[in-house]
Amino acid sequence: MRVLVIDDDKLVVTSLKTILEADAEIQVVGTGTSGQEAVELYQQTKPEILLMDIRMEGMTGIEAAEIILAADPEAKILFLTTFSDDEYIASALRLGAKGYLLKQNYESIIPSLKAVQMGLRVFGDQIMTKMPLSLDTGKAGTAEYDLNERELAIITHVANGLSNKEIARALYLSEGTVRNYISAILEKLQLRDRTQLAIFYYKNLKG
Repeated sequence: MRVLVIDDDKLVVTSLKTILEADAEIQVVGTGTSGQEAVELYQQTKPEILLMDIRMEGMTGIEAAEIILAADPEAKILFLTTFSDDEYIASALRLGAKGYLLKQNYESIIPSLKAVQMGLRVFGDQIMTKMPLSLDTGKAGTAEYDLNERELAIITHVANGLSNKEIARALYLSEGTVRNYISAILEKLQLRDRTQLAIFYYKNLKG
C-alpha cells in the first residue's frame, strides 16, 4: 500500500512514517508539511491513500482535499487530526473523505488505512459518538424515513453547509420556519444536531 503523509508538525510526520513503515505492507511514498505540498506530492507520487492533517497554515487539509478530489474523484483521503470539531467532520464527509481519525489513537491508523484500501470508510471511536446508529444502514429512499419534498430540500441545504438564514432565503421561508422544520426533522430521524443530520444525508439519502 502506497501512502502519502502530510502534517504541519515535522515530528508527527517522522513518527507516522516510522509507525507505518514498520508494517511490511505499507510504503510511505512521500511526506509533506502543508496543504500545498499535499496537492503537489499527490500529483507526483499518486499514492493509494493520502493520510493528512486538517489544520495547517496557508492551505488547510480540507482545501487541499477539495483540489485533489476535483482532479481525481477516486482519491482516497484519510484525515488525521487532533480536532473532533463538528464542522470539520461535516466538511470531511461533504468532500467524500474516506475517514476521520484523531491523532491520539495511533494504534488505529494502520488498521484504518487497510480498511480504506478495501473501500471502507473509517471513523475513530470519538468521532463515532457524534454519529447516529442509523448510519450503519445502507442508502434508502425518502419514503422509508417519512420525509416530504420540503424536508428533503432543507436536509440537503444543511448537508451543504448553509445556515438557517441562507436556507430561508433559498426556499423563500422565514428563519423561524426553517428552524422549526429542522427541529421537527431531527426529532423524526432521532438525530441530535445539524452535524448528525448532514452525516445522515450523505450516508442514507444522497444518491
